[in-house]
Amino acid sequence: MHRRQDEPRTLLTGWFSFPDGEATAGDVLALHRVEDVLRRAGLAYDVAWSPGFRPGALHLDDVRPERYGRLVFVCGPLHGPQVEQLHRRFAHCVRIAVGTSVIDPGSPAVTGFHHVLARDAPAAAPALDLAAGAPVRPARPVVGVVLTHGQHEYGRARRHDVVAREVTAWLHGKDCARLELETRLDTRDWRLCATPEQLQSVLARLDLVVTDRLHGMVLALRAGTPALAVDPVAGGAKVTAQARACGWPALVPAERLATAELDRWWDWCLTSGRTAARRMCDAFAAGSGRDGAEDLPATLRPLGTG
Repeated sequence: MHRRQDEPRTLLTGWFSFPDGEATAGDVLALHRVEDVLRRAGLAYDVAWSPGFRPGALHLDDVRPERYGRLVFVCGPLHGPQVEQLHRRFAHCVRIAVGTSVIDPGSPAVTGFHHVLARDAPAAAPALDLAAGAPVRPARPVVGVVLTHGQHEYGRARRHDVVAREVTAWLHGKDCARLELETRLDTRDWRLCATPEQLQSVLARLDLVVTDRLHGMVLALRAGTPALAVDPVAGGAKVTAQARACGWPALVPAERLATAELDRWWDWCLTSGRTAARRMCDAFAAGSGRDGAEDLPATLRPLGTG
């Protein structure tokens, strides 16, 4: 980036900068839009992040105000003592708000800015939100996570807690969108699916399912979505047996739960595993596998009605 030596540096701030603030997807995309505009204009800038969101980044408490000639506040509502404190601390700077909501035009949080390029304000035409024009970046895999913390019937062979802890820690380091799911149905809780068809509709739209549940694996494959299955029982139990019955290879035993093994099957599921899962889905639909229901009529007939 080229800039004149005498050109003042800009500090980008927002609600994502305050120590007790929060970073929303919309706010961060709005920031990306502003960054893109400043880069193309050749204007140097830094971003102040909340330490709770980006511990290793530049934080407001560490900023030396004298290094900056401009302060830009990005997105969100202009109100409250935190915004007012910015005006006092950076009083020497030209202060600009962009893509923000103005609730009370007379508020010190608003009047403290030299320029307000509002997204919405009383008696003003609304402007498009900054997030809408943010640079488009490649989509990330959408991963359903179906874990169980129960199954106490396996007694001392249970490794469920260890599996859940290690799998979620591993997933935390993956650049993906994670969606925690439940196979349990509930007609009263709006957060849960009420029918198998609702759950299947969700699973069919995922790129991958990571699960330690038998039905987490089976229902994913039934929807044509690859499943990375972990058997949480030492020595292998129903998850391993079902993977064998399905002929599904992406299985990690509790005893071999390691990052390298999870990574290996992650890569396979997101490449060759897509085709394998679709074939499995077609095989289920065609009824090419055999289950216990096939033997049920013959088992029932000799029993009669007595």
